[in-house]
Parts: sequence; C-alpha cells; structure tokens
Amino acid sequence: MASEAQAAPQNSQGTSPTETNVDGLQRSYRLDSYLVLGNEGAARGENIYKYKCWVCHHQYQKDGPDLKDLYKRSNLMSGAAVDDEAVSAQIKNGGPAMPSFRTTLSNRDVADLVSYLRSGTCCREEQHPAANPWYRAAAQQWPVQSGFSGGARGVVRTAKGELVEGVGVQLIAPNNVRTTVYTNDRGAFEFPVMQPGTYILRIPTPREFKPYRRDSVRIDGSTKMDEIVVESASGSVSETLPATREIESQLSGAELLWNLPGTAKEKDAFRKGCGSVGCHSYQQILKNRYDERSWRVIVQRMLHHGGGPIINPEKGGAALTTEDTSIVKWLAKVRGPESADDPLLVFPRPRGAATRAIVTEFEVPRLFITGHDVAGDGRGNIWYTSHMTNHIGKLDSHTGVVTEYEVPLTPGSLPGTHRVQIDKKGIVWLSENWSHNLTSLDPETGKFTQVHLDRTDVLPNSPGLGNMELSPDGFVWSNLNGSPGGVKKLDPKTGKVLQQFPFDGASYDSLISADGNFWAGGSPGGPNGNYAEILDIRTGSMLQLTTGAHQSAPKRGGFDLNDNAWFGGTNGTLVELDAKARQMREYWPPTPYNPYSDFYDAMPDKHGEVWAGEMHGRDIVRFDPRTERWRVYEMPEPFAHDRRTWIDNSTDPVSVWYIDSSGGYIVRLQPLE
Repeated sequence: MASEAQAAPQNSQGTSPTETNVDGLQRSYRLDSYLVLGNEGAARGENIYKYKCWVCHHQYQKDGPDLKDLYKRSNLMSGAAVDDEAVSAQIKNGGPAMPSFRTTLSNRDVADLVSYLRSGTCCREEQHPAANPWYRAAAQQWPVQSGFSGGARGVVRTAKGELVEGVGVQLIAPNNVRTTVYTNDRGAFEFPVMQPGTYILRIPTPREFKPYRRDSVRIDGSTKMDEIVVESASGSVSETLPATREIESQLSGAELLWNLPGTAKEKDAFRKGCGSVGCHSYQQILKNRYDERSWRVIVQRMLHHGGGPIINPEKGGAALTTEDTSIVKWLAKVRGPESADDPLLVFPRPRGAATRAIVTEFEVPRLFITGHDVAGDGRGNIWYTSHMTNHIGKLDSHTGVVTEYEVPLTPGSLPGTHRVQIDKKGIVWLSENWSHNLTSLDPETGKFTQVHLDRTDVLPNSPGLGNMELSPDGFVWSNLNGSPGGVKKLDPKTGKVLQQFPFDGASYDSLISADGNFWAGGSPGGPNGNYAEILDIRTGSMLQLTTGAHQSAPKRGGFDLNDNAWFGGTNGTLVELDAKARQMREYWPPTPYNPYSDFYDAMPDKHGEVWAGEMHGRDIVRFDPRTERWRVYEMPEPFAHDRRTWIDNSTDPVSVWYIDSSGGYIVRLQPLE
C-alpha cells in the first residue's frame, strides 16, 4: 500500500494526527486549512487564491483586476510598486471594495498566497484547473467493489468495552477509492468483498473520538479484523467538544450554524441570503474571521453582483437591504476577529436502518472544478460537469478511472457546464451556463458540437440554459433560467424555439416526465418563491400552484411514477406537486438540525421513494410518500452538497450518485435494503 505521502499531501501543521484530532486523510480539515494541493509555498497559495481571490480576480471579471502577470507590472492600483511587501500589505489591509484579510489569513497564509502570485503560474484556473494529487486510479489499477457483503468484518467498541452504533469504518484502496460502512447496534460492521491487498483502515470524521487509522492492513475475502477500540477525544463522556478548527471542520454547515449564537431571525436571514443559492458550503463562510467593514464588502459582493461569478456593473451595486445589514452585523458578532466560540454540541450518529448502507467515494483528476451534475450512461460510466471550468469527465465506476474532456472555449465567456444527460444513442448533452451554449459530445469520436442560443434578455456571462431537459423524443426543454416567455421547446440541432408556453413568474428547473407528457418547473433560485407549475404538453394546459404563505422555494427535481413532480426545497422541505389533486405538499425531514438544513434537488426512484442531499448538511435523505417513512444516511465527510442526484434504477436496491460540490469527489450510496 502506498504511504500517505504517495496517497495525499501531508498535514502541514507540524503536529501529529492525535494532537490535531484529525488524521492526514480528513478531507474537510484539509479544505478548511488550504492543504488540498500542498503543504506550503505556491501550491498551498493556489488553494488560498481559489477560495479567497478568484471570485473577484479572473480574466472574465468586469470589476476586479486580473492578477495574471501581476509581478510583471510596475505598480498596484494603489500606486505602490509591485513587490512582496506591497502585495502582502494590500492583501492584509484590503481596500474600499476589498476585505481586509489580516484577521482571517495568517502571515504564513499570506506568504504562501504571495508565492503563488509571484510564481508565474497564476491565474487561469478556469482553463487549467489544478491536478488533484489525491486522484490515483489511472496510475494504480484496482477494481472497485460492487457487492454488498461478504468482505472484511469486525467490531467497534470503546476502551470501556461499550459497543458503538453508527460509526463509519473506511477502507481506502491503493487507487484512493474510499469505501465506508457503518456499525450496527451490536457495534459490528461488514464490508463488501473487495480486491485482496493492502488498504488504509480508518474512522472517517471521528468527531467525538480520537483519530483511528492503520496503514497497510491486509484484506482478503471475509477477513476477521482486530477490534477497533475508539477513545474519547475529550477524555470523558460529554455532549460537547471544544470549538477548535479541527473539531469545527468535522461539523456540517447546518450543525455549525445550529451551534453558533444568535437569534432565529438572524440565522434565518443568513440562511436565506448566504445559503439558498448553494454556491458553496457554510464552512467556506464561517471558517473566516473578518471585521464588520470586510463582512459588509463581502455580503455586498455576494448578494448584489448581478449573477454568477461575474460582477456586472449594469446590474450590480444595489444598496444593502435591512436584512443584508443584519447578516453583516451577525457575522461580525459571531465571526469577528475577537469573537469566541462556545463548546460545540455534536449530534448523534446514525441508528437502525440508517446504518445499513455503503458509501463509495471516487476522486476526479482536477481540483476546484465546482462539480455540478452527474448522469449515468447505462454502461457503468458516470459523467459529471464542472460549473466553473471547461473540464468534464467520465468516471468508470468499475475502476475509478476518469477520462477527461475539454469543452471548446467560447471567446469572452467564462467556461462552465451545468446539466448533463445522455440520450438513447449515447450522445452526451451539456448546458454551458455562462456562454449560453447547448453542447453535445459524441464519446466515440470525442467531437463536440456547440449551438449558441442568442440571449437578448440577459447579459453575457450571466446564467442561462442551465437546467435544460431532454424529452424522450429528443427535444430540449428549458425556461432558459427564468427568461420571460415561459417554458420553451427547442430544436437541439439549431437551438430554435419550436413551441412556447407562457406562465406567470419563472421556473428554475425543467422536468420532463418519463412518458414525455408533462413538463414541470419550480420557483427561481432564491429563497422567496412558493410556487411551482406543471404543463400537460399534450393539451398545452399549464397549472401553477403555491404553498401559501410558506416560502418553500422548490428548486430542482424529477417526476415520480404517477407523474407527480418533486423538488428539493431550499427552505428545508421536499416539495410535491400533485397535478391530479391540484395540491402542493411539503414534507419535513427528521434531521436534528432543522431548520438549518436545505435541499437543492429531489429525485424519485423506480419504487416511488424520493432521494435528496442536504445542501448544507451531511445527510442523504430517503422518503417514502406512501408510508411517510424517512431514512437518513450520514456521509463519511461532513458534506452532502448534492446539486443533482442520478439514480441507477438498474440495481436492486437502487444506487444513488452525485458529485459533492463542496468536496469535489463523486459519491455512490448503496442502501442495503
């Protein structure tokens, strides 16, 4: 088995895993500490640049200057000569439209960032996303298991002999594919049959326990493993843990928000304003410590920039609302330079049926791609899109090997793909959100065909076409991301509008039923919509319904077997539109940190059960509308940032796939029942 140095970058904090309460393979900690690319210098600086600088400083930006070749210029915009001291001072002090980073980035962080800016490799992440050092499947051939049982087994207990339920136990193969199973009420776990060889054995996201990790563990068939003995991280039984970066990095965004002080009104304003669109995790916000002025600059940039990662001066510049100002004040209070955190409540682990699942995580070859959608092609391949780069990929689920493709660039437009679907002929269809292209790829030849859709209703580099849908007869349906005029049927070869069905308002998603008879759409992307609509394509009849005063904000989803439309509600519910009963219904999940969890998508399977990932939580929920039974599956890392669920209905039980937008890896969930 490869050593940690081969499998992943090293921990750069200068402390041992037991001292930091995480091991070197804890993704969430590495993300929070800017360690996913490297431990120091320009490599780590690129990581910091992506999360702190890119959104305002890239070649497509209309406001912030492009930082490519910064060190070849004579002066900064401030007039200071370009050198390490001046650049460092600018980063630390900020400016009128730039936050001051001195209270959230350490001197070491700033030095690494400056090293990257000076390196000459800055800054074209949209076209050249960084290679992922965790991706090893192409170099290390290793089959990925597909079964459910019969493999290595064992027991997890505490040092006092207590058996522990709901603990994830993970094996990492030489190709860095991670497989996680969960202990039952007897503390027992069992893996599927896996390729004989040596693996890393660990407890992912140990939270209340000290890290547990063993390298070079030999697995062969139904190996009976030594008992895993876990020790309390705090040294005693406690409902809370200290609010260290190591512990906070293991909490989901919803759990972290639940733990922070503040009124319900303050937290709800934050959730609506900063979470409902789902551009990133709460962790990317709450790991920072800014002064009030800097928080005001950031909130202004994020909420009033005119759409997407581009500042459009023609649309931006709106003054902060009263609710926006409350967000600024609250953030400055709970995440200011001097704010202190209370001990953290750690929520219970899964119980009962929620432990009966296998989670497999697959690395992709590039980092910072903002993975968006996935879809399977029926041959064991999972295709994924990248919202902020021109790189897409095809994952072979049997081997973990990814084949990459580069979508041709459109001059002047930020690259990025949104939706992906595969038609009956195996052609891959993509929506290019920022360039407004409908794009297809023939996997056999590698040829791309791009059809540009003229958008007179939106500015260039603003969202467009994102949530298109292929109908069974091969046409494309879209509301063009909320453009006037309602839903449109498009000719995929020309982009020409063939039919148009108007309705009041706008929809975010476009759904087509399996029989091709119905289209449906939910409210626009923000948190304020309470309506959805369904179109009978055969008659042209459009029905629009609401959830009344409650702002359900139904976003993306799919049709069930009865032609009812389902949506993930960004205000925390699963939303059903029943056209026959002329009703919209909401269903609240039983997760303990409601009302701070929310959904971006909801997808029914072949049995009529509905699956959805918590956008700011760690769980995938499963709901049976007939019995109103919920099952909640916990992910190994504190993310379930699922923008689009694809369900493989050919397996029994079904398999659930998504690309985690926060973590940047592809996830397969296999329920055991």
